[in-house]
Amino acid sequence: MNVRKCHDHAIARAAVLVGCTALVLSLSGTGAQAQPRDVARQTLGAGDGWASEGAGTTGGAAADARHVHTVTTWEQFRAALQDGGTAPRIIRVKGVIDAVSEGCDAFAAAGYDFDTYLAAYDPAVWGHDKPVSGEQEDLRAASASAQDKTIKASVPADTTIIGVGKGSGIRGGSLQIKGVDNVIVRNLAFEAPIDCFPQWDPTDDDKTGAWNSEYDGIVVHGSTHVWVDHNTLTDGRHPDSGLPAYFGKTYQQHDGLLDVVRGSNHVTVSWNSFKDHDKTMLIGNSDSATADDAGKLKVTLHHNRFEGIVERAPRVRFGQVDSYNNHFVVTEDQKWGYVYGIGKESRLVAEHNAFTLAKGVSPAKILKKWTEAPVTAADNYVNGRKTDLIAVHNAEIPEETLQPGAGWTPTLRAGVDPAKAVPGIVDARAGAGRIC
Repeated sequence: MNVRKCHDHAIARAAVLVGCTALVLSLSGTGAQAQPRDVARQTLGAGDGWASEGAGTTGGAAADARHVHTVTTWEQFRAALQDGGTAPRIIRVKGVIDAVSEGCDAFAAAGYDFDTYLAAYDPAVWGHDKPVSGEQEDLRAASASAQDKTIKASVPADTTIIGVGKGSGIRGGSLQIKGVDNVIVRNLAFEAPIDCFPQWDPTDDDKTGAWNSEYDGIVVHGSTHVWVDHNTLTDGRHPDSGLPAYFGKTYQQHDGLLDVVRGSNHVTVSWNSFKDHDKTMLIGNSDSATADDAGKLKVTLHHNRFEGIVERAPRVRFGQVDSYNNHFVVTEDQKWGYVYGIGKESRLVAEHNAFTLAKGVSPAKILKKWTEAPVTAADNYVNGRKTDLIAVHNAEIPEETLQPGAGWTPTLRAGVDPAKAVPGIVDARAGAGRIC
């Protein structure tokens, strides 16, 4: 069946997944009547990306009534995650829940003062030869620790987290899917958490200094069988474009939107909208993590929309990553670095994608080589024209010559749309509130 169409194909006495709607059909008298299925119990379809490997991904579909929670606050949400031990659970998020509802000042340690911090570690006073230390740095770290304990939410195994209807989401919280198996996250609008207390590192960026921040919207860390579907992830009310600069460097308060790291495996990221963010997605977070990541980090990205993204969509290390039928939009005035980062021992397959680039933006920058690793990039369209991304990259950026041929062929695909049709299909369906 075509997963792009929301048509209802009635088959008596059968549960049928059609497009983005699941129906349970039953006979009543002489005619069949369609009964809506609870989408919170929907599981990942067979063959739908790496997360369908093996036993697949079912999340909390088997939860009994006692372990189905509807939450309207961040406190209720974290309590529901902890309730029920190892039993499967479904958590329905109704409305927007805010992890930082009282503002950043609520986390500040007594005595911490940002102006005093700036005065103490001004490069004209402190220099660039050593990391910051002393009273204000200790107070900043204590403040950061208080925020960390509040905005992180640990997700247990066998869990489904889903937004109720349209307009539900999580503001300023960080989902930690860490060391577990079988998790589903769907239909939520995430406003990326801001780091209230970034650290100044005078030794960073070739000893010119940089502000470093923590917290991703969703972190998949050492976990397996994770499905992230039909969510919207963005900086929301706090875009990077509005951030001030101190010591000549942007006061960076955002990290990633979705990172898959530390030996995670078998992840499908589908039908999401990623918008207006800088460092969007890491798959593998360190060149030195060979022991954790080699042979893992198998991730599928399909039918996602990326707009206003500066870089890392994604940046890949080690993993066999399949990226197909995604739509990438680079607007006229935005800052932009690249789409795909080719990193250590990565094996990226990027096929059947569409790129809408503003006038004057070169497709040669779609691929960015960090280290030597082969890549497959076939049947991709730029502004409606089929484009060999490797060839244009190598022609314009010969100092970063890429080698074609990732050395493997993806088989776990639920269906591939023609690349020329991807903008229309994806733009109409990707993001939260669009599970029809």
